[in-house]
Amino acid sequence: MTINPDLQGRSYPAAEVYDVGREKIREFARAVKAMHPAHFDVEAAKALGHTDLVAPPTFAIIIAQRADAQLIEDPEAGIDFTRVVHADQRFIHHRPIFAGDRLVAELHVDGVRAMGGGAMITTRAEIFALTDGGTDSREAVATTTSSILVRGEGQ
Repeated sequence: MTINPDLQGRSYPAAEVYDVGREKIREFARAVKAMHPAHFDVEAAKALGHTDLVAPPTFAIIIAQRADAQLIEDPEAGIDFTRVVHADQRFIHHRPIFAGDRLVAELHVDGVRAMGGGAMITTRAEIFALTDGGTDSREAVATTTSSILVRGEGQ
């Protein structure tokens, strides 16, 4: 199956909420070797003016990849995940991610470019914190941009 060129411009709404817990932040920080005390100790984070533990900047990838999964799993996309190579990832942070945040992400397909028998797909995930327990009141947290190369047959 080839990649659907009509994906460009498509958006996927915010799906399930991701609850950011202290232990999730600690585990991620250990995994990426981010050893600043503000990732592990609430008092150290508060001493820096944060409300709770602060996540390492790349923590946003967890929420972004959950949004990307909507595209990968969309049968109309024509993406065979076994043929995907991650090409690029960028983050723009609007504010830090804290323990206690309830995050959602909207996914936008910004580009689909044919490359040989495959395609380069660029997505943008807009990550928001829910501020009132619902989906109507949101605060921008991060924007992630990702590019994946979907290799064609024989590549």
